[in-house]
Amino acid sequence: MKKNKENDLILLAAIWALWSLLVIGYQAVADWRLELKRPDSVLMWTANETGKNSQDDKAYLVEPFLNHQVSWDSEFYLSMATAGYDDPLVRTIKDPQNKGELLSMSYAFFPLYGWVMRVARVPLLALGLTPIVASTLAGVLVSLLGTLGAMIALYDLAQPLLEREGSLRAVYYMLIFPSAFFLAQVYTEGLFMGLSFGCMALARRDKWLPAGLLAAAATLTRPLGGLVVIPLAYRWWQAAPWNDETRDQPVWEMAVKSVGVALPVIAFLAWRASELGRNFFILEDQFFGRHFLAIGATISAWVGAFESVLKGNSQAAVYYALEVGSLLLGLVACGLFFRREKDLALYSLAVILLSLFSGAAQGMARYVLAAPVIFLCLGQWGRSRVFDRVWTFASVLLFGLSAMLFSFDFWVG
Repeated sequence: MKKNKENDLILLAAIWALWSLLVIGYQAVADWRLELKRPDSVLMWTANETGKNSQDDKAYLVEPFLNHQVSWDSEFYLSMATAGYDDPLVRTIKDPQNKGELLSMSYAFFPLYGWVMRVARVPLLALGLTPIVASTLAGVLVSLLGTLGAMIALYDLAQPLLEREGSLRAVYYMLIFPSAFFLAQVYTEGLFMGLSFGCMALARRDKWLPAGLLAAAATLTRPLGGLVVIPLAYRWWQAAPWNDETRDQPVWEMAVKSVGVALPVIAFLAWRASELGRNFFILEDQFFGRHFLAIGATISAWVGAFESVLKGNSQAAVYYALEVGSLLLGLVACGLFFRREKDLALYSLAVILLSLFSGAAQGMARYVLAAPVIFLCLGQWGRSRVFDRVWTFASVLLFGLSAMLFSFDFWVG
């Protein structure tokens, strides 16, 4: 058994390495071979952001090195890693609470990914790379290493339910999910999934302090990162003396578990009380328009989305079909796995619903990547050879389409 697991870890590492090279290589080849017609009119506002010269005033997005791996939010992560939050090269808004002061838009993004990139770029700078090149390479490496961690953790989470073949299949489906190309870009998905999946896998092995540390790190990586407290708290409750009377549990053991559960809460509260937390909510409110459980705004946004489709916007039709399909798949997976994997299902459901009701009808295919039950569900369905072949073919086609669009700075979420 131990030998099989070691072999599987080697297999996962090999798949990860080749997958990374293929994704990065594919994005470069797509740019060499094609030239897409601009602008991208998929959403109401994207035409103004996707013209031929739309990136010229964004210093972090015009560097040729690994340029296909950076677009949209990558600008802010690269800025945070290179110059910190208050970077004069990044766009600003007026601070409504401090008249006359400008607020960098980088504050709309959680800090950990940028911090890790900043550390990772130090040896790259020592090699003589320019600041932006070093930050870009560091960002891609951090994302890819996080993805490897997510693969190993998902494999471990899937073992009790899907056994060896099913676990490998679940990881494979994660890598080819239509929006999984984000795992190889300067975006937070790779790092966040490595931290959050790793946290849940460690908690299931009763490694509470490491799990809590990963959970705290995940909390500082994405706005919904604090939701990792849900599976931790659920397992803490299940293992508590009043629920497991047959287990002789020392007081110190329960205390350690409690610390593990508390760490992401402490991390969130510390961030919320800081200048980073204050500025984040200003940016979300004043510029991005996202809020916690903004049900009315969400309904209005989706009504507008469907109206654009009904008016004949074929680009929007394809985009929203993928958005809605991803949401439905996530909700079905949560329902099917609620009894068997309640902690993972509750966490996944919270990720999906809070993403959905944030006030904007976009980004759903990317956000659901953080819901592990989707890949467990696909791994189970993949026992059918017909499903396995059809899903693989459909998913790879959509993956390639989305990765190509991102490479050209078109909007994919």
